[in-house]
Amino acid sequence: MQVAVIYYITTLMHQFREEGEQVILNTDGTKPIYLQIADWIENEILNGDLAEDKKVYSQYKLADMYNINPATAAKGLTKLAEEGILYDRRGIGKFVSSEAIKIIKDKRKNHTLKSMVEDLVQEAERLDMSETELILLIKETKSRNKGGEE
Repeated sequence: MQVAVIYYITTLMHQFREEGEQVILNTDGTKPIYLQIADWIENEILNGDLAEDKKVYSQYKLADMYNINPATAAKGLTKLAEEGILYDRRGIGKFVSSEAIKIIKDKRKNHTLKSMVEDLVQEAERLDMSETELILLIKETKSRNKGGEE
């Protein structure tokens, strides 16, 4: 369930940004701020707001935007660079790598979705749902979501 809440929060963060509002960071201690910054940048990349070779905000700009320590912002940017999502152009800043989308999708498939599926299966077991019922529910949800996009 925690993963679903994080996804919801990052979705809300994107909506706030679209409306010209400052992104709200969760400061309750459940997720480090630098990881929230990294997640937000990942979502910006997946949503197409940050394209390949586009410069991302500097640590100082992020610190100013979110009223956080520049070292915290730098830690989020460094994490993304270490994962290959961003690359550094010395003296200029960090930019979105050509492999960013693939890396983010692979990471989320291998970690986020697996965790969400584990939570879903555990909840289905608590509710005595059969495997067939669970698969049907997933198929119906996927079909409904596909229908809403077209």
